[in-house]
Amino acid sequence: MSHEPHPLDDPAADPFEIAAQAAADIARLTGVERHDIALTLGSGWGQAADLIGETIATLDATEVTGFSRPALEGHGGTLRSILTARGSHVLVIGARTHFYEGHGTRRVVHSVRTAAATGARTMVLTNGAGGIRQTWKPGQPVLISDHINLTGASPLEGATFVDLTDLYSTRLRDVARRVDASLDEGVYCQFRGPQYETPAEVQMAKIIGGHIVGMSTALEAIAARQAGMEILGMSLITNMAAGIQATPLSHAEVIEAGTAAAPRISALLAEIVGQP
Repeated sequence: MSHEPHPLDDPAADPFEIAAQAAADIARLTGVERHDIALTLGSGWGQAADLIGETIATLDATEVTGFSRPALEGHGGTLRSILTARGSHVLVIGARTHFYEGHGTRRVVHSVRTAAATGARTMVLTNGAGGIRQTWKPGQPVLISDHINLTGASPLEGATFVDLTDLYSTRLRDVARRVDASLDEGVYCQFRGPQYETPAEVQMAKIIGGHIVGMSTALEAIAARQAGMEILGMSLITNMAAGIQATPLSHAEVIEAGTAAAPRISALLAEIVGQP
């Protein structure tokens, strides 16, 4: 079975040029010239797209330059253009490339760079993740206040220095709390994966200041900040992290917790996105 070479796999390719091509594809295929907000939907968050507003167009991600079908069951493979009641155009990304797939950081952050190229100034990154705080329960959404990047990688190339102070916008977290004052927050640790963390790794994450463990988001947030976007990060706690809960971890458990929490967290996210 032959595969077309992926444009981002060519070291000589300019990833921002490819993102601009992808943005032009989205504008042509959706009929929407520019988007205001972009939303990456992780495990459990998918139903939010149905509640945000009127869907203008749904694209198979493979129709857009540089996008490929997600490798993981439970993750969609579409891009949707949605018009909110307030007149904002939202690009909903259901096609996430995870770092553990082994395709390199350019492909991991291509969706974020494409969103920026469509005109989006706000990037909302969501995920399903393990919780370290024992006060949290599976099915609970939490805000990301900061991150620790444990992948050993960066989407920035060469001598590109980007300030990550207030990476996860305090202003947007305040907006989220206007919708739900009970939202807690914590520091997200991105591990490389695809294996789940060991109990010792979870303890390490806790000691260095982490509260949430997962396999996405941090690299995307760095790329979003490089592109000048304001970022809101949210995790659905799908399980307690290894060693915090007594039972073994499974991907089925993550999907199950996401399915159970989906209606509530999707309504929450849609309301946050609809705020002025």
